[in-house]
Formats: sequence, structure tokens, C-alpha cells
Amino acid sequence: MRRDWTSPEGFESLVREHQSLVFRTLHRLTGPGTHVEDLAQEVFLRLFRALPEFRGDAQLSTYLYRITVNVAQDEWKRRRRDREHLAPIPTLPDNPDPNPWLENQPPGPFAGAHTRTPEQILSDHETQRAVEAALLTLPEIERAVLVLYHQEELSYEGIAAILNLPLNTVRTHLHRGRKRLAGLVQQRLAAPGRPIPCASERRAG
Repeated sequence: MRRDWTSPEGFESLVREHQSLVFRTLHRLTGPGTHVEDLAQEVFLRLFRALPEFRGDAQLSTYLYRITVNVAQDEWKRRRRDREHLAPIPTLPDNPDPNPWLENQPPGPFAGAHTRTPEQILSDHETQRAVEAALLTLPEIERAVLVLYHQEELSYEGIAAILNLPLNTVRTHLHRGRKRLAGLVQQRLAAPGRPIPCASERRAG
């Protein structure tokens, strides 16, 4: 028997059950800030309005991801209109290793290190900060696909359902997004004023 999500008690239970998904995904798609709470409220408002027409053809989480991405897209459009500049977002604790994002990155100081020194850990932290900052500059669709695949750990099929895209199109955006992200991260790490520390420099300090 289907749960009654339109009742006050049912909807409150639904919000409690899925609010971490909504806040987490909005944070990853739009960056940190007080705006995330406002966007989350908009997500659940749209969900509540749509529930009477929700027939259960898709999982509720898929439906909720779709609304969340749509709200994030509206936020991106608003920012473009206002010409706002985004600040880099901090490292996300549940995804500390940037390597899955950068699978197309040529071998460098971050590749193949299994035993990591404090200097390497610091470098990894800088890489992750560069990844998160560069992510916010990607085309919207590539950003959404990367976040849903790498951070939300959804399947190609799940992402295709959320974004209403063919499966091969999802793969194409994921491939292009990874390549573009790798290039942006390399540029940020090589930029003046953002040197990559080495062991000798750390000991000398």
C-alpha cells in the first residue's frame, strides 16, 4: 500500500527521510552558503505541489533528484544574470580522494602514491580544493553528471532517468566533463601563488 505523502505527517516524514540527500546535492551543485537552505525549501515546495500527480512510475529518490537538479539549474541561471562570482567550496569529507574525478589526467605528482607523506596529503588537499572550485565553472550539464556519478554514486541509468537524457549522452557528458575538469584543475594548481609543496621545501621551512 502506497504511503500517503500528502498528509502533514506523511510529508514531514518524507522531508526528514530525504533532507540530507537534498542538502548534500545542492551543496555540491551550487557551493556552500546560506542559499542552500532556501534552495532546499524550494525543492520540497515543488515536491509537495507535484506529489498529487506522482504516480510512482519512478522511484521517489529519482523524482527528488530531478527536482533538486532543476532548482540548482535555476540558481545557476540567476547567478549568471546577476554576474555573481562563486567562492571555492571546501573539501567534502566523504570524498577525500580526487583521483576518481581525474581519471584522464596525465601522470603527475598525485598519481600512484600508495604510501602518502604529510607533504603528499597537503598536496592532495590542495588538489581537492582545486577540483571543487573548478567543478563550479563547468557547463551545467557536465557539472550535474559529474556530481551525480562521482559524489552521489548513481548509475548511468539512474542519471539518465533523472536528467531525461539518453544513456550514451550521459556517458558523453561524463567523459567530456572529466577531461575539462582535469584541465581546469591543472591550470589552478599551476597558477602563480598556488605552488605545490615538496618535501625539501617543507623541511627548509
